[in-house]
Amino acid sequence: MENNTATSRKPLLAMLAGPALFVLVWFLDPFTLGPSANKVFAVAVWMITWWITEAIPMPAVALMPLVLFPLFGIAKISEAASPYANEVVFLFMGGFMIGLGIEKWNLHRRIALSIVSLTGTGGNGIILGFILSTGFISMWLSNTATTMMMYPIGASVISVVFAQQRDSAGARNFALCIMLAIAYASNFGGIGTIIGTPPNVAYVSFISKKFGYDIPFFSWMLVSLPVAILLLISLYFVLIRMFPNRLVANGEMSNLIRDELKALGPMTTPEKRVLVIFILTASLWIFRDLINKIELFRLDDNMIAIFGALLMFIVPAGSASEPSEKILSWQDTSKMAWGILLLFGGGITLAAALEKAGLIGILGNWLAGFSGSSLLLLILVIATLSIFISEVMSNVAQVIVFAPVVTGIAAAIGADPLALGIPMTLAASCASMMPMGTPPNAIVFSSGHIRLKDMIKAGLVMNLISIVLIVASSYFILPYVMRMISP
Repeated sequence: MENNTATSRKPLLAMLAGPALFVLVWFLDPFTLGPSANKVFAVAVWMITWWITEAIPMPAVALMPLVLFPLFGIAKISEAASPYANEVVFLFMGGFMIGLGIEKWNLHRRIALSIVSLTGTGGNGIILGFILSTGFISMWLSNTATTMMMYPIGASVISVVFAQQRDSAGARNFALCIMLAIAYASNFGGIGTIIGTPPNVAYVSFISKKFGYDIPFFSWMLVSLPVAILLLISLYFVLIRMFPNRLVANGEMSNLIRDELKALGPMTTPEKRVLVIFILTASLWIFRDLINKIELFRLDDNMIAIFGALLMFIVPAGSASEPSEKILSWQDTSKMAWGILLLFGGGITLAAALEKAGLIGILGNWLAGFSGSSLLLLILVIATLSIFISEVMSNVAQVIVFAPVVTGIAAAIGADPLALGIPMTLAASCASMMPMGTPPNAIVFSSGHIRLKDMIKAGLVMNLISIVLIVASSYFILPYVMRMISP
């Protein structure tokens, strides 16, 4: 009874914590910031508290500047509202819509099942297949959407194994590995492209707003894709060694995969058209700079994303039963994560207010005083802090809050802001120890196949590997990429 009472009080305490801290900061001005800056800081404390505790939905927290900023004279409503239409918001919107088309016509299932069938039906082979297919899909769809798509496929494979060897420790380890593989591969694959995970888009949006230039899609991949690929490979070896399953290939598993593919039938006309649009959009992202050198017109990643999304609504699906049906209808967008788009806007508004009040510069200079002269050490510290903070805080909210901070640190030591911002952003998506670390972690943890101690054990190893790979890429590869994209 006492535990139930304590549990029931947590939401109320979380709800009260935000405004209580707001009032305390407002009246005490603990850092002697002055009236104007302290007002912004008080609002930031309230928002961050509710983001961390999830007292109300995160997108709802992101709407608070539209009320509090005009109310307390921090910014006019027009200034507070404009970031919600930031151009990078439309990049993610376009990516979401392309993902909806892929999901609607089951192209994601065909890709996943085909890869699994190629990697074999032994326990380790299936785990590898899930890692590769999930990681690849997550590069183009959000990590959360990818996990939601792969989860039922993984659950069906696990059910076949349990039907044969329910009491086997190997079967339990296999189920654990499949679920961890789906979550972690969604996280790691997502860092490979700008649109793969919301923190990437949040950071690119901040850079665009702050410095007036975009990080090209292909340039991002040059830094992050090697990290993503090496993390996926590392994940496979960590899982099969830490949780050995010793399941050999068998006919029933092969039959399941074959039956699933057979049920899909040959590739349909809608699938083919979705695939063409997907390849066209991805190609434009990758070769954007080469196309722009022709100087007939100038593309950017946001335009390309919306172009791909528009094609989904323009191109007929080619369905025999509905000749007039387009690949996507507007009703399909009811499944889209509109809240994420609001979250970006609210984060950009908050970051702009913090910077305008001088708080980001103050914090950046203070932290820079402890950084010493070694850029490598600073990258290591930031990546380590980012990945472990993300275990208990939303990775999107984290990037929104810390992007201006690491930019201030970079300015204080005379470094390029990307040198610290990109490792911070990549690390925020790699939290692997706790269910609340990322949405994919939470989704698979709810399956009942994962014990917390197993997630912590595997997650700690993957966190350490992530830190090493992110720091190496940021220190050795990123400087060359920065020279390519600096204005």
